[in-house]
Amino acid sequence: MNMSFLDKWRRHPDADRRLSLAESVRADPGSVVELLSECELLRAQAADSGVELDDSVRSLEELDQLQPVWRDDPEVLPWLGNDAGLYLGTVLVRTVRGAVWQVRQDGRPVVRLASGREIDVVAAGQDWADVGAPELSQEYAEVAES
Repeated sequence: MNMSFLDKWRRHPDADRRLSLAESVRADPGSVVELLSECELLRAQAADSGVELDDSVRSLEELDQLQPVWRDDPEVLPWLGNDAGLYLGTVLVRTVRGAVWQVRQDGRPVVRLASGREIDVVAAGQDWADVGAPELSQEYAEVAES
């Protein structure tokens, strides 16, 4: 996977000269989209349950049907929630016209819609992992309609 912004980070050992995530989004949006869409833990959990994450709305529906076995592991839960949010964001960016990744001042990735509305997909993913609501497909439908 070619992620040129990572090369820029590696080239500059001085922390003050490294690119921030926000600068990386502007400099090389394609690589950042790839990085944010990896969601390795979620993809592994889904694959173990026979669900293929193909960046489609249907895959969000299938994730909503998984047994939440991760809730029994307090170390996995926050990471899986983060991945679920990033995956929701990935599906939004790839399927909703005008949706793009943006990075807030605090460094948190969000999805910005063409209307200017920002969706904190990580918070939505963490809520889904913690309590199952709102469902990822439900969150997608609400956002896609706006």
